[in-house]
Amino acid sequence: MERLWGRCAGAEGLFVDPVPPPREVLTLRGCSPDGLLSDVLAGPHAPSRGLGDVCVEVWDDEQPVQWWTLVDAVVVAHQPYPADPARYDIVLGAGVRNEESFFGLPTAPRFELFAGTTTAAASAGRCSAVDGLFEPRADPAPVPMELIGCEPAEPLLAALRRPRRWERDWAHLLVLDRHGAVMTSRTVGLAITGARPSVLGGTLIDITLTDGGDDRPSSAARPIWEKWYQGPPTKPNMWAPYDAQGRADWLDLTTRGWRVPVPRPDRSGGEHTLDGRFVTDVPGLHCAIAEALLGPGRYFGREWNAFKDCLGGGFGVAPPFTLTWHDSEVARRALAGVVEDPQGRLSYFEEIVQLLEQCGVTVVLR
Repeated sequence: MERLWGRCAGAEGLFVDPVPPPREVLTLRGCSPDGLLSDVLAGPHAPSRGLGDVCVEVWDDEQPVQWWTLVDAVVVAHQPYPADPARYDIVLGAGVRNEESFFGLPTAPRFELFAGTTTAAASAGRCSAVDGLFEPRADPAPVPMELIGCEPAEPLLAALRRPRRWERDWAHLLVLDRHGAVMTSRTVGLAITGARPSVLGGTLIDITLTDGGDDRPSSAARPIWEKWYQGPPTKPNMWAPYDAQGRADWLDLTTRGWRVPVPRPDRSGGEHTLDGRFVTDVPGLHCAIAEALLGPGRYFGREWNAFKDCLGGGFGVAPPFTLTWHDSEVARRALAGVVEDPQGRLSYFEEIVQLLEQCGVTVVLR
C-alpha cells in the first residue's frame, strides 16, 4: 500500500548528466565483425574511428543472460585471430557499464555485439571472448538530490525524528505539471543525509537525499519537461523539432500518459492517419504511430517489443483497423540501415509494417 510521505516545491538535482565510466582497454577475441564494426575495420584509419556505444550480449546455449555496454567504444587496433585468419582480435577503448544480468556467466558463453542507438541497435558481429569485460569495478559515487520546500507527512516526519540510512527503501517522486496533474514519476532512495529549515521560509524544510537514484533525466531533457509542464501536448508533431535523443525523452513522458487517467476500453475498426513527414528515426516513428492511433502525447510503445505488446490490446486501440501512412518513403529511407531482424533481411521500417499486418492492421503506404 502506498503512503504519502510529503510534498515539496522543487527538486534540485532532478536533472543529472551521467558521469561516464572510466576508460578501459578490452579485446574482442575471435571476432566476426558485422555492420558498423565491419565498416570501421574496412575503412581507412580504422584505429581512429569510433563505434559509439556497443552492446555486448552474453549468451548461454539458448538465450542472452547478461548485457553490457561499452560506452563510446573506439577501435584501437586489430589483427587476424591466430586460430582462424578470417576472424579478428580487436582492441577497443571504452567505458564499461553492466546493464543487467539474469544469471551468472555460462560455462561456454558466446558474445553478440550490437552498435547504434539504444532504441535501434544493429548487429555488429560476434566473438568468442571479451578480455577485460568481467573485471571488478567500483560503483560510481551516488549523486544527491535536494528536496526544496517540503511539507512532510507523518511517515517522513518519523524518518526525520529517527535519522538512519534506509538501505532498501525507495519512493516514487511524482512530478506534477502546472495544473497539478501527474506528469511523470521517478524512483528515489530514502537515505536522508540531512534536513534544515527551508530557504522558502515558514514551517517548510529542505531535505537532502543521499542518492537521487539512477532514474533521472539528463539536462538535455529539461526543455522537453518544461514544455510538458505546461500541460499534456494538444497539437500533433510537437515532438518533431527534437533530435533522436530528444524524441526518446519525449517518449519517456508519454509512458505515464496511458495510465493516468485509467484507459478506456480498446477501440477497433475505422481508419487512422499517420503523418510521416518527420519520421526520420526510431523514436520519431513511435511518436508518430502513437499520435496517429491515440492522439498527441499518448503512449503506444517505444520500441519493437513494447509496440507488439500494445497491439495485443489494453492501450486504447486494438486491431483490426486501417492505418494510412502518408509520406511513408521518409521513414523507409531514413531507417533503411536500421536492422534488428536477426536474419538481417528487414529494416526497422519493414519490420514495423510487417508486424502491423500480422496483427490484423491494414497498412496503406502513401
